[in-house]
Parts: sequence; structure tokens; C-alpha cells
Amino acid sequence: MIDKLEMFIALARERHFGRAAEACGVTQPSLSSAIRQLEDQLGVQLVFRGSRFQGLTPEGQRVLDRALGIVGDVRALKDEMRVVRSGLSGNLRLGVIPTALPMVADLTGPFTARHPNVRVSILSRTSVEILTGIESLELEAGITYLDNEPLGRVSQLPLYTEFYRLLVAKGSDLAGRRQVSWADLATIPLCLLTADMQNRRIVNQHLGDAGVVAAPMIESNSTVALVAHVLTGRWASIVPKRLADMFLLDGRLLSVPIVEPEAEHTVGLIAARRDPQTPVLQALIDEALRQFR
Repeated sequence: MIDKLEMFIALARERHFGRAAEACGVTQPSLSSAIRQLEDQLGVQLVFRGSRFQGLTPEGQRVLDRALGIVGDVRALKDEMRVVRSGLSGNLRLGVIPTALPMVADLTGPFTARHPNVRVSILSRTSVEILTGIESLELEAGITYLDNEPLGRVSQLPLYTEFYRLLVAKGSDLAGRRQVSWADLATIPLCLLTADMQNRRIVNQHLGDAGVVAAPMIESNSTVALVAHVLTGRWASIVPKRLADMFLLDGRLLSVPIVEPEAEHTVGLIAARRDPQTPVLQALIDEALRQFR
């Protein structure tokens, strides 16, 4: 039944029989047959069907909630037994908000050095996608904001505090300033992250508190794209200090502290609340404690 529950979870996540089958590595008829067998075993209809997937029935949603817990427990048990047999190994899928990508190697570098048989996949995701991915078992853990928007029932470990800088090209009008206020940015051409990013919502909030309406000409879900536009000299961007520091080495860009207020937000590691955690995830938490405390 575990295999059928895995397929059902994939279908609920993908909302498409073909994509769910591909994600599970089976044919679409095999997946459809497994879902029908699961419905027969449980005695309820789980999926509304037409010419395509039309959603879960109320009973299907209840089964999904239980299935996520059951499959999560089975995966944790398999991980524990694998450690008993051959030491710590396996895969770790880590969702990371784009603004935290510059620091992720501070965690994954020492972690993989200590545990060379663990393969780590680092996936750039929005804060909402990280929460959804952990809930749906697509991700084992995430690095995201802890103190700005509700996180729900996840375990949390603070890693560092994020501060904000105005990233400008050398020679721009603000390049010589020791600091700027949020209100000073009212007339600055900005390029910013897209509105689905929590960082953008944080920036909008601080600009709004200063009476500034954020109306960037350029938006992107990639911090690299923002930096590329700042390099042209036509735009500035509001980015976390750790991100800004990565691009200052060759002298073409400068970062100016943003004050009044000097805003700060906590970024941390989150995972499904489980006791005990899987061995791989516990090892990641232990490494985070070593590196960030």
C-alpha cells in the first residue's frame, strides 16, 4: 500500500496523471490503476475524474493528510535502517529562498565534508514553495525567513540575521553615500525581486512605511538578473548584505547601508516537525548548530 500512497501523493501534488506518473517513474495506466486499487481498498472515491484530473474528493483530502504522515514515517524508518547498515547516506533536498543562496555553502560545505555519502540538491524556491514542498514531502528541509510571515507547524532553527543594502554601480549618484534612508529611495530607479518573493514583500513593507511606493521598471525572480541590471548603471537594487558582499570584489558595484530603520529579519532552517528527525536531517541540524552558533 505504501507505493500506492506515494503515487496518490504525487497525483495530489502534480494535479495531472501524466506528470504524476513521470514523477513516480511508472506509466500513466499503472498510476491510474494504483489509484483505483487504493480507492477499492479504502472503500471511498479519492479523485474527481473527467477527461483529466479534477481534484480530490473530501475523502481524498482526508486520506492525503494521513498519507503524508504515513509515507513520511516510512521514509524516516528506511533512513534509520540504512544508517544501521551502511552509515549516513541518502539524498537531501533543500529548498532555499534566492536571497539566502549566497550563504548556503556555509552549511552544505561542512555538512558534505562530514557526511560524504549524502547527496544534496539545493533548489531555489519561494518561501511559500518551501513550505508546500516540505508538507508534500518534496523537500526534506528549507532555508527561509522565520519572523515575517506565518510558517505553520514546522521545526525552526535560526541561522543568521539579514540586513539590507542598496546595491549600486560605481560612479552612480549614491555611490559615495555612507548610508541612505528608505525614504531616500523614492526617486531611485529600482530593479527588485518579483512580488511572489517574500524578500520583495519585506522590501515593499519598509518602503511603504517610509511613504515610498515601490514601482520598479525591472522585476525578476533571479538575483543574478538584478545584479546584471545594476551593473549597467541605470538601476539600483535593494538586496541582503550577504548577497551584496558577493558582488563587491571587483570594484564595479558598491553597497550602501539602508537605515531609518536599519531593518533586520531572521533567516533559518525549517523542516517537518518530527520526533525523532530522520538521521540525515538531524545531521544537517547538528551541522547548522556548529556553523551558526
